[in-house]
Amino acid sequence: MSKTAMIHASREFLRQEILAWLLEESNPSVRYLTLINLLGRKEDEPQVRQARDAIMRTGVVPEILARQTEGCWNAPGRWYTDKYRGTVWQLIVLAEHAADPGHPQIRSACEYILQRSQDSASGGFSFTQGRDGGGRPGDIIPCLTGNMVWSLLKLGGMDDERVKKGVDWIAQYQRCDDGIEIRPTGWPYDRYEMCWGKHSCHMGVVKALKALAALPVKRRDTRIRETIERGCEYLLAHHIFKKSHDLAKTTKPGWRRLQFPLMYQTDILEILLILLELGVRDARMQEAVDLIAAKQNEAGNWNLEATFNGRFQVDIESKGRPSKWISYRALLALKQYYQA
Repeated sequence: MSKTAMIHASREFLRQEILAWLLEESNPSVRYLTLINLLGRKEDEPQVRQARDAIMRTGVVPEILARQTEGCWNAPGRWYTDKYRGTVWQLIVLAEHAADPGHPQIRSACEYILQRSQDSASGGFSFTQGRDGGGRPGDIIPCLTGNMVWSLLKLGGMDDERVKKGVDWIAQYQRCDDGIEIRPTGWPYDRYEMCWGKHSCHMGVVKALKALAALPVKRRDTRIRETIERGCEYLLAHHIFKKSHDLAKTTKPGWRRLQFPLMYQTDILEILLILLELGVRDARMQEAVDLIAAKQNEAGNWNLEATFNGRFQVDIESKGRPSKWISYRALLALKQYYQA
C-alpha cells in the first residue's frame, strides 16, 4: 500500500461524527486521550487541560477513589486475589483512565502496592505478602509484575528507584520462549507451570512489553532493548493471536473479542497497540489489523465485546453496546498503523 493510500485509509476510519462522539464530556478520560493522541493537541491547550482536570471530578476515577480506604480497596491483604476489586486492579483501571499521578489517593495506592506487593530484593511483584512485609518472592508472577510496573510508570513512578527495579526484573527474568525442550531452572522459574512452562505465558509477555513500552526510548538500556526485541518477535511469530506452530489456529478465541479494561488478560487490540507504541510495523500484524477494522460498525464505532462488569468496583460501559474506549483504542491503532 502506498503512503497516500495509507493516509487515506486512516482518514476513512477517523470520521468527524465519531471524533465528536469521543470528545463528549461524559467520558473525560477518552476525551482527553482523543485530544492528545488522535488530534495531536498539546498538553497546555485550554481544552486539553480542562479535559484532564475533569478526569478527577467526574466519571469512573472519582467513583473508584471514593471507595478507597487507607490506600487500598477491599481486604488489605487481598490486593490481587480479590479479582477485580482489590488494589492491584484499581491501579490498572486508574492508570488506563489517565488519573492524576499527583493526587494524594493515587500516591497512597501506589505506595501501598510498592510496600506490600514488591519484593524489595528482586523488584518483582507478588500476589502475597512475605515475612519482611514486602512481596513474597515465591509468588512473583510475570503478568502482575508487568501490570504493576506499567501502572506505576503511568501514575508518576518514572523516577522511583523501586519502579526502576521492577523494570530491571522484567529485563532479567522475563522469558519469551516459543516452546522449548529444556527450560530455565531455579527461582523464579520453578514455581508456576502456567507462568514458566515450556512455552512462555502469552499474557506475561504482553504485560512485560506493555511496561517496557511505557519507558521513554532514552531510558532503555541494552538489556531492556534486547527484551523488547525478543518479546516483539515472539508476538509477531504468533501473528499476535495465532498458534505459532500452526497459524491456521487461534490460540484463544477470547483474544479476538475486544475488551476494556483487560486486567491480566489480553486481546488483539491491546497487543497491536503495544507493538505500534514500540515502533513495530510488520506484515505479520496485518491480519489483526484487518480483524479490528472489520469490527467497525456502520455508525463508525466499535462495540465492547467482553467485560468483567459486575466484578469491578465500578462498571465500565456496557457489553454489546458501542464503546468509547474500544472505539478510541481501535482508531488509535489504525491511525498509527496506516500512518507509520
